[in-house]
Amino acid sequence: MSNLLVLGGSGRTGAHVLEHAAQRGHRVRALVRNPGTVRAPVGVELIQGTPANIDDIRRAAEGTDAVISVLNNVRASDNPWAKPVSPPTFMTDAVRHTLTAMGEQGIRRIALTSTQGAGDDWTRLNPLVRAFIKLSNIKAGFEDHTGVDQVVRASSGIDWTLARAVALTDKPAEGPVRAAEAGTEKPGARINRADLAQFLVQTIEDDAWIRKAPLVWNTRG
Repeated sequence: MSNLLVLGGSGRTGAHVLEHAAQRGHRVRALVRNPGTVRAPVGVELIQGTPANIDDIRRAAEGTDAVISVLNNVRASDNPWAKPVSPPTFMTDAVRHTLTAMGEQGIRRIALTSTQGAGDDWTRLNPLVRAFIKLSNIKAGFEDHTGVDQVVRASSGIDWTLARAVALTDKPAEGPVRAAEAGTEKPGARINRADLAQFLVQTIEDDAWIRKAPLVWNTRG
């Protein structure tokens, strides 16, 4: 059992992380902007604040052993042309704050959601997919994920895992989940959020994929 800090716990993937981590017996704390709007499992502690503020992260991280970040660069809707809502470097700045706070408090372990195509995986995407991303408003999220990738890889004394999810779906958990380093296997087309959440928690429990960025997908469904 660990003391976990979850960033992005009010989001669609974050809600599954809170639920699964609590079911697994972890003591869970989530930093959220509006605690009154979050339906958290019994026992999950909600701390009001924003990952954009390093002092809020410092306060939320006190006494924790590990961090799970499921932050996202949000658009007005899932439509690829929808207007971005988050600042362009929201995730990058938040993760930089988080790593600073972790270093100050001696916290070594963090697992973060990323995306297929982030960082050095960009060149592995189909050229038509890359062109579509560049033309659409999905571009902002990809650039922010790449910023996170760069900040995390440059960190020292941190045991990080970047879980590069393929296309996300809200379908019920269906498993099994497969993870592999980019370029070693052909990934499936999608992963549902519930299974991605379980992968993140399991990665923390097992101390797996240390300083690696595996692609993660459902092998069926």
